[in-house]
Amino acid sequence: MGRNLYILAGSLILFALISCGIAYTNIAQQPGSPGDASLWRTMGLSFFVVGLFVALAGILSSLFEQAERRDEESRRARRRH
Repeated sequence: MGRNLYILAGSLILFALISCGIAYTNIAQQPGSPGDASLWRTMGLSFFVVGLFVALAGILSSLFEQAERRDEESRRARRRH
């Protein structure tokens, strides 16, 4: 599960970088372009923040999975002895 969350976080952060890149180029200032520069910056910031939270969830998920795995291994070791 942690790996999937890392992939999702990476994708969201990539979209954030693309959105901020569009905001600072002339694409967002052209007439007829979708939205204005502040909208692209806001979308980029929100993608970045959500990506960071998803990355944190992936880290915590990996840590809890590792703790459960080690706890199970220690239980098996105690049963053998």
